[in-house]
Amino acid sequence: MIRSFGESALLVEVGSAGSAQLLAAALRSDPPAALVEAVPGLGSVLVELDPMHPAASELAAVLEERINGLGTELPAGRRHEIPVVYEGPDLDEVARLTGRSVDEVVALHTSAELRVLFCGFAPGFAYLGDLPDELRVERLATPRTSTPAGSVAIAGSMSGVYPSDLPGGWRVIGHTDVAMFDPQTDPPTLLVPGDVVRFTRA
Repeated sequence: MIRSFGESALLVEVGSAGSAQLLAAALRSDPPAALVEAVPGLGSVLVELDPMHPAASELAAVLEERINGLGTELPAGRRHEIPVVYEGPDLDEVARLTGRSVDEVVALHTSAELRVLFCGFAPGFAYLGDLPDELRVERLATPRTSTPAGSVAIAGSMSGVYPSDLPGGWRVIGHTDVAMFDPQTDPPTLLVPGDVVRFTRA
């Protein structure tokens, strides 16, 4: 489904994070006329367009063709290893909820290759998935008013690293000193959609 999203964007619903990444990557590698940017989400792609471009009115039809021609293999993204000190305030609770030892929780978290599905919430925050089924836990019932920068956390099928001190309800299982956001670099975010992340035990 493709629908207007404000005056200068289209929202393309594709049903899965994988399809969203495939479409966004295809649009970036071969951008159609009038395209400004393609931003993948969990099951959709936000397509920003130039409303003054002569081809803007034809972009929806072009997107339909691109969707029909999508492959199934995700493009290879940049790979990152992020060292983590697994001493987070929720680590013991995650172990209890999953019925596993702390070492088993850490082993599960470090065993998974996680893809950056999309970015949002705050500059530098990347949603990484999918976690192993055995490691999936619900968010905190009461979110914290402040979660320290560098906190490595999980919620549902995803993991993430807080780029700055932020409120949040994900369960914090560790901490990393790797900076997720630096406004002095280009790009300022360490992780972008399509990148692959593996956490390691520091």
